[in-house]
Parts: sequence; structure tokens; C-alpha cells
Amino acid sequence: MVIIDGFPISIILILLQKSFGVFAATWNVAGKNPDKGLNLIDFLPSDDYSDIYVLGFQEVVPLNAGNVLVLEDNEPAVRWLTLINQALNRPSPSDASPFSDASVSLSFASTAASSPALATPSSSPLDPSLFHKSSHREVRRAAITRGRRLKSCTCPEDRRPRRSYRAPPCLMMMGCGGGGKNDVEGEATTSDEEEEEVVVPDEASVANNNESFLGSDSLMKNPTAAAARRRERYCLVACKQMVGLFATVWVRRELVPHVGHVRFSCVGRGIMGRLGNKGCISVSVSLHQTSLCFVCSHLASGEKEGDELRRNSDVVEILRNTQFRRLCKRSGRKIPERILDHDRVIWLGDLNYRIALSYSEAKKLVEANDWATLFEKDQLKTERENGVFRGWNEGKIFFAPTYKYSWNSDNYAGEDVASKKKRRTPAWCDRILWHGEGIVQLSYIRGESKFSDHRPVCSVFIVEVSVLDNKLIKAASGPNMKVGAEELLYTQNTK
Repeated sequence: MVIIDGFPISIILILLQKSFGVFAATWNVAGKNPDKGLNLIDFLPSDDYSDIYVLGFQEVVPLNAGNVLVLEDNEPAVRWLTLINQALNRPSPSDASPFSDASVSLSFASTAASSPALATPSSSPLDPSLFHKSSHREVRRAAITRGRRLKSCTCPEDRRPRRSYRAPPCLMMMGCGGGGKNDVEGEATTSDEEEEEVVVPDEASVANNNESFLGSDSLMKNPTAAAARRRERYCLVACKQMVGLFATVWVRRELVPHVGHVRFSCVGRGIMGRLGNKGCISVSVSLHQTSLCFVCSHLASGEKEGDELRRNSDVVEILRNTQFRRLCKRSGRKIPERILDHDRVIWLGDLNYRIALSYSEAKKLVEANDWATLFEKDQLKTERENGVFRGWNEGKIFFAPTYKYSWNSDNYAGEDVASKKKRRTPAWCDRILWHGEGIVQLSYIRGESKFSDHRPVCSVFIVEVSVLDNKLIKAASGPNMKVGAEELLYTQNTK
């Protein structure tokens, strides 16, 4: 309901459908710590210019008792963040997104600023100071979003005054809450009492806080680095670590003002069915008027008969126990609290489903590149048809199994060992699924990096997002108009 000059008038806000490119990738890095020379070209192709990047890692740290029961090691996650930032913000011939429809594209003022802890210039080598042993406090600072304003709520405004906070509670920093044993279930970033808008610390305060982390040659004092920072195209809006799981979400910088409701939920399914050596990190965000959920998981391992039942149990418990904290009390639309409540869901990770064949049978089919026959025995295919993943979608697989390889080799483990106990039947452990309407997959491939005993898997999607018609909103706004957000009516433009 809108009040203009004392007269109530109903306004229907039109939702346009706009397409965005989403790049999703998963990689089990087998507990190996990256060095500054690692090339991510097999994980983040240089010719991809998606609007959103969802990157999930498994085993960023070894899954030993120290990391699981005491305090997780955050240093590898910082290294991965630095490498990702360098890869995403490398020089590009064009900043235009090939996915957006120009006829409905919106013009936004650039409001993003860089966090110097992540602002390594793409044109220069990585700053070695970013690869020293960082304190827990430094790691938290390093994860601050580069968007100057990241709103916890992006619902239509009701013209009421709002307060701003200097700290970014809508971002859960890596390692918040301590080690894996205390940080595995139902975690969210923003409570019901928090306000709708978050102001990220300004450049000066961030530079002062991180001077010791960056070293004496701070990027903020370097004109070349400052210019590179202004050219950065992608901003980190969410990152979270749970023992070996590490999930990050990056968006094109002009989209930052339209990202909100950022929340996390972690479910541990490891030791005793609760600890974080296995389980998932789920990230819930809204882009314009559409809710998105990204699930990064590492399910139970094993290729013995019956091990798939433990993986199925993990999936059931993840869907049952994932709970996103209520964030928005005044919204006229329901903010999702469960994974399947979201409009669009992408689930990626080391799902660990195997191929129900003997080593010798699977090896023959792999050598013949007979992926269709091999896929008929895939356990996840069975679960999608009539099991725990029924209703989920996956693209056709036209690439070799991604697990398990010998170190720094193109040979599967088992080809060069005599002991049958050490053999692993090749399998598509690393997968990307999706759920919901309005998602079209453009590609589903694997990378060929030999860094780990797993190969990374990547997918590009076109995702439809509902966007409010700004022209109507602008025409209806004025000094004599009052809008109650809970009273707004929505229709969807289906053209």
C-alpha cells in the first residue's frame, strides 16, 4: 500500500527476469598446502567471465586429530584466497558479462572497495608476505569483503531510518567459533536483532589494521597496487572454513549492493557423526529478489559394499539439520531457512559416490573411454533416480573419473602398486548438482591439475534472477509517498 497526498494507492511491483552466469567448482586438494607458484588455470579458466563464482574445497588441511579436535589450521585457506583473488582479477580484455541481457541490464554506481589483505595486483607476482604463518586474528581480517557496502537485507525499503555498523557481521570469517568440534551445526552470521545494512571498514582503517600482515610495502601505499585494486572485477562476499572444508563466493563488483541475506550453516558428519572432518558448509544469499543456496560437502568415504549407505545418511542429515538463522523480520517475502526452501540450489563437493564394479572391470571401461557404460554403475546416478538425491539434476558426464590418481601423475592409483588393499577403483567422486527451476547448465568439465589425487570439476550455469523494475520504483517514489514493505504486492513478468 502506498500513501500519496493522503490517498492510499496499491502498486504492483514488476519483477523482470535477468540471467546471470554462475561458475561453480569443487576440488579435493588432499591436505596439500599451495605455494605461490601454483597455477589455477585448471580450476579457474582464464576465458570464463561469469557474474558469480562459487568455489568449494575439501581437505584444505590434513584431516588429522589436531585439526579436527583442537584448532583448525587457517593458513592454507588464506593462501587459497590469495591465489583465487589473483586468478579472478587478472587483466581481462573486457569486463562485460556475456550472460546478461543488455535490454534489461541495470546501471549501478560502483561502490566496491578492496580489502588490502586480498588485493594482490593481478599484473605482479603474489606478495610473499601473504604466505607467512598468519595468526588467527589476521586470518579473520583477511576475509573481509571487498564490497564497501554489503547489505544483510535487500528487501524493498519501507522508508524507515536505519543505523549502520562499522563491522561486517553478515560475513562469517574463516575460523570463527574455533575449531571443528565447536563449529559444525546451525551456524549463521547475523542474528534477528541486527540491522539491515553493514558498512565495511574504510580503506584507511583496513590498511592500519593489516599493516603488519602485508608488511612494510603495504598495497595501500603503492600507487600501482591502488590502481590495480580499482580495476578489480570480483569481490569476496562469503567465505567459511570448517576443518578441511572451505567455501567461498565471489561476485562481480557492481552486483555487491544487490547481494544480501548472507548466512551460513555448517553440519558436521565426521567422527561420532558430528565432527567436522566430514559434512558440509551451506551458504545462503539473495541476489536481487531470488534466493540462492550453495552447498559444499565432503561425504563419507569408502568403496566397500554398504559404504554408500553412510553417504546417503550424510545427505539426509545435512538436509534435515541445515538451518539458516532468521534474518529479516519486516520482509514481505519469506526468507528461506532450509536448503530446499531456496529458489535455486547448487550442491558441489567430494560426494564420494563410487562405481559398483570391480577394479579390473572399471579399468577396462576407463581405458576404452566408455563413459556411458561406466556411468550406468555409478552410485550417485542410482540415488538421483530413486534415492536421497531424487529431484536433483546433474549434467551428462563426458570426462574420465576424477579419483584416485597417483601423486603428480596421470595414472590411477592401483596401476603402479602390487597390493590390492592400496588400489582404488576409479570413480566420479567430485560432482556438481543443482535443484530448482531457472537453472541451465552450459558446461560440465574436469580440470587436469596434478596437484592432488583428485581432479577438479567445474560447471557453468545460466541462472535466472528476479529483478525489481527500477523504472516503476523510481516513478512511484517521491517526498509524499510512504511504502510499507510488508504490504507490497508482487507479480512476475513472464515475457
